[in-house]
Amino acid sequence: MRLMVYDLVIRGGSVVDGTGAPPRTADVAVQDGLVVEVGKLGVGTTARRTVDADGAIVTPGFVDIHTHYDGQATWDDHLQPSAGHGVTTAVTGNCGVGFAPVRAGDRDTLVELMEGVEDLPGAVLHEGLGWEWESIGEFLDTIERRPHDIDLATQVCHGPLRVYVMGQRGVDREKATPADIAEMGRLAAEGIEAGALGFSTSRTLIHRTSRGEPIPTLRASRDELVGIGRAIGATGRGVLQVISDFEDFDAEMATLREVMESSGRPLSISVAHSRSGYDYRRCLQVLDEANAAGLTMRAQVAVRAIGMLMGLEGSVNPLKGSATYTAVEHLPLAERARRLAEPSTRATVLAELSGRTRDPNQPVEQMLSRQPMDRIFVLGDPPDYEPDPSTSIAARAAAAGRPAEEVLYDLLVGGDGSTLLYVPVANYVDGNLDAVHEMLAHPHTLPALGDGGAHVGIICDASFPTSLLTHWTRDRTRGPRFDLAWAIRRQCRSTAEAVGLLDRGLLAPGYKADLNVIDIDGLRLDAPAMVADLPAGGRRYLQSAHGYLCTAVSGVVTRCDGEATGELPGRLVRGAQQPAGVLT
Repeated sequence: MRLMVYDLVIRGGSVVDGTGAPPRTADVAVQDGLVVEVGKLGVGTTARRTVDADGAIVTPGFVDIHTHYDGQATWDDHLQPSAGHGVTTAVTGNCGVGFAPVRAGDRDTLVELMEGVEDLPGAVLHEGLGWEWESIGEFLDTIERRPHDIDLATQVCHGPLRVYVMGQRGVDREKATPADIAEMGRLAAEGIEAGALGFSTSRTLIHRTSRGEPIPTLRASRDELVGIGRAIGATGRGVLQVISDFEDFDAEMATLREVMESSGRPLSISVAHSRSGYDYRRCLQVLDEANAAGLTMRAQVAVRAIGMLMGLEGSVNPLKGSATYTAVEHLPLAERARRLAEPSTRATVLAELSGRTRDPNQPVEQMLSRQPMDRIFVLGDPPDYEPDPSTSIAARAAAAGRPAEEVLYDLLVGGDGSTLLYVPVANYVDGNLDAVHEMLAHPHTLPALGDGGAHVGIICDASFPTSLLTHWTRDRTRGPRFDLAWAIRRQCRSTAEAVGLLDRGLLAPGYKADLNVIDIDGLRLDAPAMVADLPAGGRRYLQSAHGYLCTAVSGVVTRCDGEATGELPGRLVRGAQQPAGVLT
């Protein structure tokens, strides 16, 4: 009998292979970074490393197509929080913000852009970024020189591209000339040829620089977008990603359609349900129409509400509107909470926040009285991301016959001060996630928008993949759920296909051996916690998960039982990929 020795064998798990097929009990054998067999392996089979998956599911590694690790990837080997949530491939450079191309004199401009749009402290970026590059290709080389725990692909970002070509005119949102457009197109195509996976842009007023100014790309003309798209299309590669306010819905969609038609490239938009935004159903209808016309148009959808965390340690802390709070803000958290809970301090802070003695230098929007109390909830541990409206701060206060501001204050300063409040905004208009279910179920949408690496003091939505598996396939009680095999396909194969990474997202021979072994019954999220592990002592929320028994990238085990192994097999992904043995 011939003895087979593999690099890695996952034995006896319930394989959910990413095709959408029902789970089946099988072994998975890995050699030279690829899956080589999925089935019952012979008794003579041995491996350099064996993982017992009995009672667990075995899935492909998750592909997260919407992250912002552009800075972190240059200084950090471990791309947390994503790596702790089954993600083995992340696509960064979204929303048109990044750090290449860049001239030395524009570095501060790009820092201010990223700081404002993605809530990454300027001090962190100034200390962490080495600026060893000017061109997009040189930026890719910088990332490639540093090994990581997961694979990373990046994109050409419209913001820095516009600043590089147009200088202050680009920052000031002036209309690009034909020569400007031609040069932006040339550099974008050059970036795609160097290995960037796509091109991204932002057209939303929500995105502003740290100075509060609109972003350079906000009003980019149709000619500019079409010109860049056409240049990228000439390479025969690349995907396009757009976030927009859709203020003039028909005109904006006409622009995007022309970009797709002129470039021949797939395009994705961000879709959410918001009181102030556009009708998400109208967007879904446009997806149907575009795909029926032979265009490839998809929508990226958050698997939870899009909102923020509120707490004493985060970027959103309503007590900062008080001069008395500012005087104790330097204290360690538990001591700060104790001082704030003292009756005299409590009374003073509440009075200041009510406006009676408010510090005139503090912005009005920080005042407790301006917070939407019917949209604020205690997050809890484990966190509840679909809270019932009857548990809001306003509802708690009404039930207790107390002012809502006092209830919120007491929750924030209670205990050791680590309580987090959850403020769901978009996708929670109706007090539930029914709209999210409808959007996720659409055939042309993808789970995304977790923003790993960004908004570090406001959210920790890089845990979206874990929520997709727990809340949407197992735990939800307030509405319909999804089939597990369907959810795995969406988070693995569908996302990989959408960005041209056809070598991953499936557990089948010839595909990249990125995989997870998951205790699906025991999988759960902890509440986010603040840690100080960024350059310059910067702080961010991280969120751990329990139930990921093993994660492997290219057949190398990177995490066991939620802990990093120290292995760094992750690499820069340059451009679209095909499975082994498939000609491009």
